[in-house]
Amino acid sequence: MTSESVQPMSGPSRRAVVAAAGAAGLTVALTACGSEDKASDPATEQGAGGGGATNEGGGSSPEAGAGGPALAKTADIPEGSGKIFKDEKVVVSQPAAGDYKAFSTICTHQNCPMVDLKDDIISCTCHGSQFSVLDGSVKKGPAVKPLEAKQVTVNGDSITLA
Repeated sequence: MTSESVQPMSGPSRRAVVAAAGAAGLTVALTACGSEDKASDPATEQGAGGGGATNEGGGSSPEAGAGGPALAKTADIPEGSGKIFKDEKVVVSQPAAGDYKAFSTICTHQNCPMVDLKDDIISCTCHGSQFSVLDGSVKKGPAVKPLEAKQVTVNGDSITLA
């Protein structure tokens, strides 16, 4: 009989196993945080400065200024700031007396919902982006695109999301 030494099988190194696990974790994280790339629509790309209000001022038909139920009263929106409507995912602001604008509360960086409003700045708790609710512009990154403008209608003292 011959005596052969039994050698353990050579498997992947510890470094390779750790690297593979890290790559798998990174893939999962990037997939979870990825954003949908929506086709550009010139009607929705109003950028900073969009999202104005249409003043219907006392139309006679019930549909005048109607886009749904009233979102707020004009007195509810402080001048120089705004108010978040969480269910509608919108913030309505009043940059100057009688001038109402609305913007999405979904962060343009990674689509996180934003509910933190202080003065005229809405902040994303996911990655720290900050936006002006007065014009939708980015005040602090990592986001680089302004908030999506939404259309609001003012009819008397009622503000409606169009």
